[in-house]
Amino acid sequence: MQNTTKTPDDGGLRARLRADWKWFLAITLAAFALRLFFILCFPTITPDGYVYGDLAKNWLLHHVYGLSEPSGLAPTYIRLPGYPAFLALLWSLFGMEHYNAARWAQLLVDLGTCFITADLARRLATIGGISIGRVARWAFALTALCPFLANYTAVPLTETLSISLSALALDFAVAALRQQDAAGRLAAGSWVGCGLAIAACIYLRPDGGILLIAIGGYLLYRLARKPDQARTIWAGVLLGACALAPLAPWTLRNWRIFHQFQPLAPLGASAPGEFAPRGFDRWMRTWLVDYASIEDIGFRVDGEPISVNALPSRAFDTPQERDKTEELFEQYNENLEITPALDAPFDELARARIRRKPFRYCVELPVLRALDLWFRPRTELLPLDSHWWKFRQDPHDFAWSLLLALINLAYVALAILGLRRGRQLPYLGMLVGFPLVRTVLITLLAFPEPRYVLESYPVMMVLGAGVFGLQSSVFRRSSPDRTNVEAETGN
Repeated sequence: MQNTTKTPDDGGLRARLRADWKWFLAITLAAFALRLFFILCFPTITPDGYVYGDLAKNWLLHHVYGLSEPSGLAPTYIRLPGYPAFLALLWSLFGMEHYNAARWAQLLVDLGTCFITADLARRLATIGGISIGRVARWAFALTALCPFLANYTAVPLTETLSISLSALALDFAVAALRQQDAAGRLAAGSWVGCGLAIAACIYLRPDGGILLIAIGGYLLYRLARKPDQARTIWAGVLLGACALAPLAPWTLRNWRIFHQFQPLAPLGASAPGEFAPRGFDRWMRTWLVDYASIEDIGFRVDGEPISVNALPSRAFDTPQERDKTEELFEQYNENLEITPALDAPFDELARARIRRKPFRYCVELPVLRALDLWFRPRTELLPLDSHWWKFRQDPHDFAWSLLLALINLAYVALAILGLRRGRQLPYLGMLVGFPLVRTVLITLLAFPEPRYVLESYPVMMVLGAGVFGLQSSVFRRSSPDRTNVEAETGN
């Protein structure tokens, strides 16, 4: 049963900022310096970044949402228009292909994420008349000083905006649930805000819809357990309508231009009419565990040669299978393209491996991929070797990667410890359900990159803050007298 005790209003995040302004100012300055360090020292543009930039440039100059090709400008739907629209807006103000404008804007957005996460922690901690000061402060600090979030401000990719909007959607959802439980009425405004934040997430990347699955699933859970079914049903209707209705213009545009029902971007990012190598992708999923293999094999197809020696031993069950794989690689290397004729034998190879060991394909490998997503060093945007475990070959990269791995492990450990101590945390099913559902679905992708779980980090920060905010009785049982004193002092 959720803790729904009515309490006096804590004054909101503004009250927390006024009460602890020195703390927030110091941490904000440190957060700014950390993000500035990455922007100045590691200003990266990935291939995806150039795709987004080309879309934005053509949109501005030619009023066509498409990619530049040798044959001319070609309309496309391989990327949703959210991030290109962000770039186009900035470039219309600061100059064409001004990627630094995007970096500085993302710095400000990421600082905003710190405040949103602190507000999410505040909303959770205030339920039950408990102290919220320490939890909000530490949620802010953990988010502000996270190098993995800061690193992505220096790169023109969707992550910074997607993380911020995910935190905002969860903040709106908790605000709506809290108002409904305390006042017994539908919090329509908060549910509309939550839905629109999810819609913006979806316009950035298709996996933004996982938020809708997690929050909608939690509403279904409440519908099964709570007597106020009408409010829960209307909350779900509002949430779904506001999250999905904004996709209508994009869907209609794709139907009008391509005569295809395409409300999202295709998972394989294949262009209209382009062949998608499903068999090769399925074969990858029969052995893929770590991100380094994605760089060695997945990102090289199409266009670069690949070597069978780059494959881990788990990619083969027999010597004959290795020989067959090497033969297929040689055929690919002749033209550097996965054609339908080449994709078919990869698919046969994949199906044979799945039949031979279905448990490995359905359970073992997804679990290992999930562990890699959460616990590997997040070095994909840094000039460090992704084969970080090779100490003798490159002790420098190993040392830095190990340091980053330990920092990441500390964040995960804090979240797990906070979860154990905060088992009575309100709306815990929704908070934990989001990263769980997201992780499970991402492990099913052909190329599950570690960055795809960063949207779950605001939840980790809130849970981890509970370890430091031990004065909060959400995370530790407190006497009634102590709880009342803390509620009055705000400490």
